[in-house]
Amino acid sequence: MMSHPYRGGFAPVTEEITAFDLEVTGRLPAELNGRYLRNGPNPLSLDDPASSHLFLGEGMVHGVRLRDGRAEWYRNRWVRNAAVSRRLGEEPRSTLTHAGMDFAANTHVIGIAGRTLATVEAGALPYELGYELDTIGPCDFDGGLPGGFAAHTHLDPATGELHAMAYFYGWKHHQHIVLDDKGTVIQTRDVPIADAPMLHDFALTEKYVVIYDLPVTFSMDQAQRGAPIPYAWNPAHGSRVGLLSRATGEVRWVEVAPCWVFHTLNAYDDGDQVVVDLVRYPERFVDARLDLGGLPTLDRWRIDPVAGTVTETRLDDRAQEFPRMDERLTGRPYRYGYTAAARSLNDVLGPACTELEDLPDEAFDNTLIKQDLTAGTQQYRQFGRDAYVGEPVFVPSGDAEDDGYVLSFVNNPDRGAADLVVLSAQDFTGAPVATVHLPARVPLGFHGSWIAD
Repeated sequence: MMSHPYRGGFAPVTEEITAFDLEVTGRLPAELNGRYLRNGPNPLSLDDPASSHLFLGEGMVHGVRLRDGRAEWYRNRWVRNAAVSRRLGEEPRSTLTHAGMDFAANTHVIGIAGRTLATVEAGALPYELGYELDTIGPCDFDGGLPGGFAAHTHLDPATGELHAMAYFYGWKHHQHIVLDDKGTVIQTRDVPIADAPMLHDFALTEKYVVIYDLPVTFSMDQAQRGAPIPYAWNPAHGSRVGLLSRATGEVRWVEVAPCWVFHTLNAYDDGDQVVVDLVRYPERFVDARLDLGGLPTLDRWRIDPVAGTVTETRLDDRAQEFPRMDERLTGRPYRYGYTAAARSLNDVLGPACTELEDLPDEAFDNTLIKQDLTAGTQQYRQFGRDAYVGEPVFVPSGDAEDDGYVLSFVNNPDRGAADLVVLSAQDFTGAPVATVHLPARVPLGFHGSWIAD
């Protein structure tokens, strides 16, 4: 068997399961009517080249359907691109691709205009899923996409517009894409960029799209060496952040200290300045590896486009990732955020396949963090020994910013299976409001959403 990073918490499951009327401890809030979905890499075989890198495993979406205080079902389904369909003995859904790429999207799963989409970056198209997670096929929004899409999107709560930043190693630009609330592409803008840098996430304010142009770029040297992901730390590229005016399309670039950013917590306008809260790495993709470059911390950037400066402030130096917040306040001033703690950088994303001996048995820590950015304090919600938690997703219930619930898949080592844990955001360290006991393990993965009915 070839070397691979899919061990410990990342070890894939081998079956698709459908289970009904799930056991619940506690009381599920009656207002939670919808689906909690989460995507992540789950290779069909650990002998495949796709299993050599954590970013390349075929996507599998796990979902729990809640309604009227009951957990009606759990399903897990591979995203069926053409290759996965054939290996499962099925006919491919479509031949639609961008630049010939057909990838079983493994990074995020979102809802837009009644559609459920599994997303991924780097030029591939998203895949549309049915309500019960069956694959419909690749999606270009009815011909509206000029190229690929993006792993991360941000919804403007005032306009209902969904924003994305797409990139592709064959382009000399990034592409800003806007969909209306009906899921129609209404605008695309190309932003010239050098060296084909990676762009995993971005930020959105009322006035700007905030673009990270950081020194992880496409590497022909790594491609020729056969690196699974041919991107590498490139200090010659420089580091800057761009403010793309949503009104005019003009971009104002400001230099920033070299670093790498996977994920944004939130951003907002503050007079003429822009505040961006994000998870910052000192470096990433050193020699194209994921396990080198320092620990991720929660930082704040205050961008002054008039002075041409970025002031950086450390909000929390504990290693953490997967930041989420009340998305009713996307692009607006806010107070609270939620993250998943990590034991070390290796634990967050896993090492390169050449250094697997150093990979811990588990990945994420057993702790979720609630950040109070006004008070500058943290609350820690710790689960049992040897448990590991995934991304925390906030679901609003009332008008107040933290009046709602935090949902996360949590490995339960006593059962050898996962639970969907529902926490009160206002009683974050207290007992769960409800725990849905799933019939199987949910491997550590990437991102998910609460999609209300």
